[in-house]
Amino acid sequence: MGPMTEIRTPRLLLRRWYDSDLAPMAEINADPRVMRWVGDGSVRDLDETAGDIERWEEEWDDEGFGLFAVELLASGELAGFTGLTVPSFLPEAEHEVAVCWRLGSQFWGQGYASEAAHATLEFALQDRGLDRVISISRVGDEASANVIRKLAMEQEQETKHPEFDLALQVHGIDLTEFQA
Repeated sequence: MGPMTEIRTPRLLLRRWYDSDLAPMAEINADPRVMRWVGDGSVRDLDETAGDIERWEEEWDDEGFGLFAVELLASGELAGFTGLTVPSFLPEAEHEVAVCWRLGSQFWGQGYASEAAHATLEFALQDRGLDRVISISRVGDEASANVIRKLAMEQEQETKHPEFDLALQVHGIDLTEFQA
């Protein structure tokens, strides 16, 4: 049986990507405030975003998990993404599965990232049978640190981004201890 590819939380629908998601996701990726802590902080254009979505969908097909589009149930708006990915950019974590999220700035501060990420951990454990998930964040990214705290993930190591030489923190959680 393939993975469950839709999850409803009280306020959100986590689902696979539609063609109609490209424009709103590109808008999120074009916002310097959103991208400040992603990679080297560069914004991404429409073509790059289209390539991103294509890769995210391929990961679903290859791995049985991936990044969900996050839709607000109340309005149907695309808020961004959350989900699971193999962090192949980081050699010491390329055998891990990371939970990640990126939401448009108009959706910040309302607990959506925590709600979506928490549902993603449940999916990792209950649907995918993963016993461990990590998160990778830039040192100084307080909003992500806040979500990571709410998920009860423990800091495991500090490292550097191999390409951009930026300080990263790796947190992990043993999902067998996760209280869904």
